Amino acid sequence: MSEDVRLVAWVRGRVQGVGFRWFTRAKALEIGGLSGFALNLGDGRVQVVAEGARGGCEGLLEWLQSDDTPGRVDGVTEIWDTPRGGYEGFAIR
Repeated sequence: MSEDVRLVAWVRGRVQGVGFRWFTRAKALEIGGLSGFALNLGDGRVQVVAEGARGGCEGLLEWLQSDDTPGRVDGVTEIWDTPRGGYEGFAIR
């Protein structure tokens, strides 16, 4: 049985205005079982919050760090926590 976790990731680079949040949501839905959101921040980063099975969250993080994302990712900072719940599906904010 897989442990449920909460991933909070801040993605920096050229990640706004390139469909990054939309593709992040699509990837989360493709992985399945994840809830949370992707949000543009005022400083040019995108914040991604995902809750679900550890393997799914790790898969999303690997994708965020890959060259397969839109735009250009210069780096990702992440923290892991226990799930807080309260999300319906995976949203773009």
